[in-house]
Amino acid sequence: MTGDDSNPQSGKLLRVLTLDGGGAKGFYTLGVLKEIEAMSGCLLHEKFDLVFGTSTGAIIATLIALGRSVDEIIELYRTNVPKVMRQTNCPGRTQALRKLAEDVFGDAKFDEVKTGIGVVAAKWLNEQPMIFKAHIGQAHGRKATFAPGFGVKIADAVRASCSAYPFFDRTVVQTAAGEMIELIDGGYCANNPTLYAIADAVRALKFAHQDIRLVSVGVGVYPEPKPGWTSWESWKMRFAKKLLSVQLLQKTLEINTQSMDQLREILFADVPTIRISNTFAEPEMATDLLEHDLTKLNILFQRGRDSFGKREQELSEFLL
Repeated sequence: MTGDDSNPQSGKLLRVLTLDGGGAKGFYTLGVLKEIEAMSGCLLHEKFDLVFGTSTGAIIATLIALGRSVDEIIELYRTNVPKVMRQTNCPGRTQALRKLAEDVFGDAKFDEVKTGIGVVAAKWLNEQPMIFKAHIGQAHGRKATFAPGFGVKIADAVRASCSAYPFFDRTVVQTAAGEMIELIDGGYCANNPTLYAIADAVRALKFAHQDIRLVSVGVGVYPEPKPGWTSWESWKMRFAKKLLSVQLLQKTLEINTQSMDQLREILFADVPTIRISNTFAEPEMATDLLEHDLTKLNILFQRGRDSFGKREQELSEFLL
C-alpha cells in the first residue's frame, strides 16, 4: 500500500472491493465473492489492493484481508450466523457476537493484514464515522500519530462495526492513545462504504480516477417478512413490535445504501465501477438482517452466485 502527497500514482491500477452491511444477508455477498475468487484464480487479498466493509461486510472484508479464502468464510458463516441471529434478545446476540469475534480473530491486530483494509463504524456520542485502517498511506491527516486500526484489536473493531443498536449493544473500544470510544454499527453512517474507499484511493493514495477499478457488492434487496398467524395475542404484539423495529432499521440502512450509491454516481461517475446488488421481489425471498434459517440463507448465497453470472463477462474484463 502506497501513498505520498508529492508522488501521485501514475499508470498503476488500484483494485478496490467494497462490501455493504446487512447482517445475515451477507450470505448473498459471499455468493458473489465465491465466483469472483474462482474467476480470479487467487485469494481475494491478492486481487484487491483495498477492501472496505461495513457490519457484515466488515467481517468478510477483514477475513479477506487476513488471507482467508471465501470457502473458509462461507463455512464460518454457515456455522455461526444462525447461532448469533437465533438469540432472542439484545444481550444474547451481543454475547454471541463477542464470542464469535474473539474465536475468529483472537488477538490479531491490523498490522497483520495482507492488503489495504477499511472497517467502518460510527461514534455514538458525536455521530461521526470511525474507520479502522491498517496502512499509514490511507491516512488523511495526523500521520505522526497514526497507529494501525487505532491500536484496537481486529475482533473489537469488527464487533463495533456490527453493533446494530438496539439489536446489539454498543461497543466500547480502547485506542492506542488510551481513549475509550463508544461505537455502533457503521451502517448508520455508511452502510455502503464505497465513498470512503474512493476517498482513500483518490485523496490519500493519489490514484487518478481512471486508474481505479472498483467492485461494490451489496446484500441484495428483498421483501419484508410478514408476521405469521398465532393464537397468542401477547406473543403477536411482541413479535409485531420487534418486526417493526427491524424493518425501521433495515429501511434506514437501505436508504443509506442507496443514497451513498447515488452520490458515487454523481461525484465519481468517472471512477470505473461495477455494482452488484440485485432486487428480489418474490414473496418467498422475504428476509431481514436477523435471518437465522440456514435454508433461506443458502438461497441468498445462491442468488449472489446468480447475480455474479449476470455480470461475469464485465467483471472478467474489469479485473483480469
